[in-house]
Amino acid sequence: MKQLSCEQAKKIDMVDYLSSLNHHPKKVHNQDYWFLSPLRQERTASFKVNRKLNVWFDFGLGKGGDIIDFGTLYYNCTISEVLKNLSDYQNQPALSFRPPTVVGGSAVSSPSFAGENKENTASKILVVATRTLEAKGLLDYLEKRQIPLEIASQYCREVDFTLYGKQHTVIGFPNYTGGYELRNENFKGSSSPKDTTFIDNRTEQIAVFEGFFSFLSFCVINKKQTAPLTNCLILNSLSFLDKSRDLMEKHLRVHLLLDRDTAGKNHTQKALNWNRDKYIDRSEFYGGHKDLNDWLIQHRKSLQQCQRPGRRL
Repeated sequence: MKQLSCEQAKKIDMVDYLSSLNHHPKKVHNQDYWFLSPLRQERTASFKVNRKLNVWFDFGLGKGGDIIDFGTLYYNCTISEVLKNLSDYQNQPALSFRPPTVVGGSAVSSPSFAGENKENTASKILVVATRTLEAKGLLDYLEKRQIPLEIASQYCREVDFTLYGKQHTVIGFPNYTGGYELRNENFKGSSSPKDTTFIDNRTEQIAVFEGFFSFLSFCVINKKQTAPLTNCLILNSLSFLDKSRDLMEKHLRVHLLLDRDTAGKNHTQKALNWNRDKYIDRSEFYGGHKDLNDWLIQHRKSLQQCQRPGRRL
């Protein structure tokens, strides 16, 4: 895959890209899309993207620029690493729920994700029903990810949601404030409000995960243990690492099991710099793999053969 040049990368629509990171506009006025800042915590949207110019400005930080400038701050990485990330984004297969618009006799994607009409909720994910996991397609997906139903059903729900007038069914992982992380074979997204998930097992240690499939993999690896697992924090987005610092530091030890891509490694290093006596990088367990679930998929058979009491991550 050929890597994008800076000029090519700057043509990527920022509103669409932020949507892929689960950041959606809170209000739209003409070509200005207002977001809660992806770069910091805030309650009033002060991060503006001008879609016509395809540039952003964060009024809280007093900084702005193009999509490359955003990427270097968001991922805390170099321009070269941002270009690789944007190249991966541009070339990844994705199931688009955006309705086509006919222009000159051909169908193209609508250029407006959020829409100009504030009353229009069709472009928002709306959860309409939840129940126990039972759809065959979702069970097959869990099997592909090597997550037994007995574990997934403890933490996840089957969720129906609507988007652009169509209903879809996914695996839903609830967060702390009532939103869901939403997944199936072809979709990755979340419903509002976006937040972390905290599993309180009343222990003095905590394991921190980037996504819920890594957390479920952790449960699979340790399922034969009789002692309770550590407390678990699923960030659901690396942007919540700073926000979660107070919670993490209430624990004696913080075990970091973030993804081993550039963003995950950078955030792991950030936490280690806070306090190397408290924070411990445990990602060496799945070295050579993107994340803990990727490791599990490759090692599930051998894990079943050698799993025994006393062996845990």
